Parts: sequence; structure tokens; C-alpha cells
Amino acid sequence: MYVIVDLCVVPMGVGVSVSKYVAECQRVIRAAGLESQLHANGTNIEGEWDAVFAAIKRCHEAVHELGAPRIASTIRLGTRTDRLQRMQDKTRSVEEQLTK
Repeated sequence: MYVIVDLCVVPMGVGVSVSKYVAECQRVIRAAGLESQLHANGTNIEGEWDAVFAAIKRCHEAVHELGAPRIASTIRLGTRTDRLQRMQDKTRSVEEQLTK
């Protein structure tokens, strides 16, 4: 099953700046070969369910390996059965509405 996920990983107990942890998650997602879009409050990831959730697990492992004793993550996801929909399709649809 194809899924689009909005992931926000929040390392706790590491101070105010979390950019090195976010960067490590981006490395994990890229290494998994998944399409993703970093945004100000998280990352959108798309791909097959098992591959996406394996990458999310690996993100948690990698952030713990960097020294974060605790992580709080939020995951919002969507699936469709009527057709394959990519992240670009969803944003393009809204952009088209804005030009009308």
C-alpha cells in the first residue's frame, strides 16, 4: 500500500537546537530511497507502507544513537485505494485552484 506521511520527530533532553537530529533523519530517508519534502515543522515522505515505516523506525534509532534519550514523534498519514496519488499531485491540485 502506498502512503504519504507527515512526520515530525522531536528529540527530547538535547537542548533547544535539533537541526543535527533532523539532518540525520533526512539522511535516513534519503538512504531508504524515499521521496520526501522537508518543511518547517517536519517532513513529508511517500512510498510503500513498509519502506516508509521502516525508515521512520530507523530515524528513531539514529536519533537515539546521536544521544537523544527520548523522542516524541507525530505521524499523520493518508492512503488511497482508487488511484496512486503523489505529494506533487496534491499540491498541484491546490495550486490549480488558486489560479482560477
